[in-house]
Amino acid sequence: MKKITTLIAGILLWGAVKAQDPHFSQFFASPLTLNPALTGKFDGMWRLTANHRNQWLAIDRAFVTTSFSFDMPILKNSIPEGDVFGIGVSGLNDASSSGILNQNYLSLSTSYHRALDENRFNTIGVGFQGTYSSVNLKTEKLFFEDQLGASGWTGVSQENIGNNAIIANVKPYFDFNAGVLFSGSTNGVNNYYAGISLYHINRPSVQLRERDAWKLTNRLTFQAGGSFSLSDNIGLNVSAIHQVQNKASETILGGNLSFYAGGSEDRPTNVYAGSWYRLNDAIIPFIGLEFGSTRIGISRDITVSNLKDAVNQGNAPFQDGFEFSIIFIKQPEQSKGIPCPRY
Repeated sequence: MKKITTLIAGILLWGAVKAQDPHFSQFFASPLTLNPALTGKFDGMWRLTANHRNQWLAIDRAFVTTSFSFDMPILKNSIPEGDVFGIGVSGLNDASSSGILNQNYLSLSTSYHRALDENRFNTIGVGFQGTYSSVNLKTEKLFFEDQLGASGWTGVSQENIGNNAIIANVKPYFDFNAGVLFSGSTNGVNNYYAGISLYHINRPSVQLRERDAWKLTNRLTFQAGGSFSLSDNIGLNVSAIHQVQNKASETILGGNLSFYAGGSEDRPTNVYAGSWYRLNDAIIPFIGLEFGSTRIGISRDITVSNLKDAVNQGNAPFQDGFEFSIIFIKQPEQSKGIPCPRY
């Protein structure tokens, strides 16, 4: 059964790799994969983030995605007060079908945000990102129809020979992304934002077969959200994303409530609870904890579409998908409390 699953997954990955980029349900906790304009856009000295997603556990690690990023504002004393000049680096590994297909991305990004008013509550910014990508296909783990005989999976597949041979190590390619972000506040405490980002602007070529090359299609992403105080101890955080690539599209919207659990005004301890919804696919319950400069988030994808019977086999927890995020922001001794996007 495992080999049959591997065969099916191996066939499916050919189409999946062409259709949609790796993505996170906690998109709001992965700023540099959401919009390059979010680089350096936070209240602090530097920011470190990490994300891990394991999707469809019942299908033997169908998609496992892990990312990290580090970014910071620079030249604070050389640019106008209220402006933000950010730089950052990020990496991502996306392993499909039990690691048969591995895609690796290493990105450098920068952004500049210009204050629009005297209070520096509202800013408009633009960001750019360059990415080096490599793809590795473990052909020895692929199984094809012509290998199935009376004694099981035997022999060497003819898919691996000839003029249409499978390429194990795909030639690396360079990618270019960009984005625009507006961030605003009415009182310096609340915050709302809206942005648009475009990935694969140069449309690099990728191929897994010698005669089967294709150009990556653009991914257009719209994002928006806000953080608002409902009382002295309760806050509301909402966010939404809509992205389109090739013939695939995704829309996620939702939010959470934050509950103050102690600590100082500058270093509070907050508990988060809420949910997002991916249209026509899954409910995404979320819990989080903020203490000092660290925020941790855990979510699960609960499939509600027609795929639910296929992905919820067995009794293991989080069959649909599990996701973990952590953000650490190094704060100076005295923070100005500049309103910035957050969850």
